[in-house]
Amino acid sequence: MRKFFQRIWLFLTAPFRWLSRGMNTILRKSFLGVFFEDDPEDTPLLDSIQKATEAPKDIFDSAIEHITTLRKHLFRAVVVLILTSALSFVYIEEIMAWLTQPIGGINELRAIEVTEAIGVVMRIGFISGLVMALPYISFEILLFVASGISRRARLIGLVGIPFVAIFFALGVIFTYYSMLPAALDVLVDFMGIQADLRPNSYFRFTTGLMFWIGIAFEFPLVSLVLSSMGVISSKTLKDHWRLAFILLAVLAAMITPTIDPYNMLVVLIPLWGLYGLSILMAGIGGRKSKQGSN
Repeated sequence: MRKFFQRIWLFLTAPFRWLSRGMNTILRKSFLGVFFEDDPEDTPLLDSIQKATEAPKDIFDSAIEHITTLRKHLFRAVVVLILTSALSFVYIEEIMAWLTQPIGGINELRAIEVTEAIGVVMRIGFISGLVMALPYISFEILLFVASGISRRARLIGLVGIPFVAIFFALGVIFTYYSMLPAALDVLVDFMGIQADLRPNSYFRFTTGLMFWIGIAFEFPLVSLVLSSMGVISSKTLKDHWRLAFILLAVLAAMITPTIDPYNMLVVLIPLWGLYGLSILMAGIGGRKSKQGSN
């Protein structure tokens, strides 16, 4: 009776097994096949040095091959960046209107230089294109390093690419709806001095803050991926929290376009929170790594 039900189960699941095998074959033969190749050989450092001294020409040819491959990946990434930047220029008015909503609209800005408006439009178009192309650029980076990392690491990186866009978008949304209103309320009318906003300074402030906070929101994702690969651990992040807090303070000072401490704290406090979340994600990734090795 048991064999009878097993045969029925095999018959019912046969189409799904055939589909899975077909998709696996298609993926292996496509440009994604590099993600399913066997793990590279782990050559000891001394052996690598010995091979380099015995056959320097082979090392030189390998370096040229890697440079040529890198050039191809960079070329494709630049082409996509140009296309996404061109697309952002199509909707540049909508993007600028959205960015200026916290101050009441684009009419609140006053340009004092003839070429200021053109420079602002070019900056916003390029940054918007870079944001849209970020997942594909991450994919090209992963393709370039895929041959030198394990298959598990490749698949983890491939699955994590969509989350690059998601986490970055969360950082932009958090900045736009939480940090910008609080910062602008203080900075625009600080100590009763009304600021006459210029397009160059305003858009540099808003886009710079959104971009770098969006990058900072990638920290937990990067921590999860690296810990699942065994590169870092939550214990390491915990042990070096003092150094990390100092480095984050330096980073916040670099991100902050003004010198006032309030604006720096607006950037610094979320960075500290993201570091704490990174420790938590590293712990989750570390447990998955141990389960996978057992």
